Amino acid sequence: MTKIALTREVSEAIGRCELTHVARTPIDVAQARQQHAAYEDVLRELGCRVERVPAAPESPDSVFIEDTAIVLPDVALITRPGAASRQAETAAVAEALQVYRRLFTIEAPGTLDGGDVLTIGRTLYIGQTARSNESGIAQARAFLSPFGCTVIGVPVAGCLHLKSAVTQVAERTVLIQPLWIDGDLFSDSERIEVDPSELYAANALRIGEQIIYPAAFPKTARRLEGCGIRIRAVDASELAKAEGAVTCCSLVFNA
Repeated sequence: MTKIALTREVSEAIGRCELTHVARTPIDVAQARQQHAAYEDVLRELGCRVERVPAAPESPDSVFIEDTAIVLPDVALITRPGAASRQAETAAVAEALQVYRRLFTIEAPGTLDGGDVLTIGRTLYIGQTARSNESGIAQARAFLSPFGCTVIGVPVAGCLHLKSAVTQVAERTVLIQPLWIDGDLFSDSERIEVDPSELYAANALRIGEQIIYPAAFPKTARRLEGCGIRIRAVDASELAKAEGAVTCCSLVFNA
C-alpha cells in the first residue's frame, strides 16, 4: 500500500505568519526551506511518496499543510482554519486530495484546524481552542459519525493546538505535555510525559513504527527511546519560530 505525504513549500512571506503563544523573531527563509527539504527526505526514507501541493507564496503559514484537512481511510474533511488569513489555503489541498478521497468541507461559522485533531483508530480527539470552535467540532462529528468515527472534544489551555500537547508515538502510546491538557482523557493509552524542561516537546509525527521528532528536545527523546520508540531526529528550528512543529508540515495517509 502506497503511503502519500502531501507537503507545501515554505512561503517567502513566512515572517508574517500568525503567532499566538510565541514571540516573533526573524525567520531565515532559506534555512527554513533547507530544513523542510530534509524533513521531506526523511518522509521518503520512511516509505512515503512525497507530493508537493503548489506553492502559496502569498500565504505565510501555508507550509503548515496539516491544518487544512483531516484524512481518514474512507473520507477527507477539508477544514476551515480558525485564522482568517489561512482560509484560502484549503482550495489547493482539496484539489490534491480529491484524487484519493471523497471530500466533505467545514462551513462557516465553523472553524477547525487539523493541528487540533488527533486520530487514534476511529476516535478523533479535537482540541477546543481559539482555532477550532464548537460549530467546527459539531460539523466534524456529523460528517464522520456515519463512517464509524467518534469525535471527542478536548479542552486545551496554554498552547495553540491539541497536537502541541499530545501526539501518538506508538500503537498504544501517546506523548503528553500535562500542563496543557488532562492526560486522563487518554487513559486507554500508555502515556509518556515530556521532560519538564522541554515545554514544546509533545509533538511527534508517527510513520509506521518510527517517529519524526525535533532534535531540539533531547531529554524527551531519551525518554521515548527508553520506552522503545524509534526516533528520526530532524532540525525544525526555523519553523518552530512560526509556531510550527513536525506534524504540521505534512498530511500523511495511505493511498
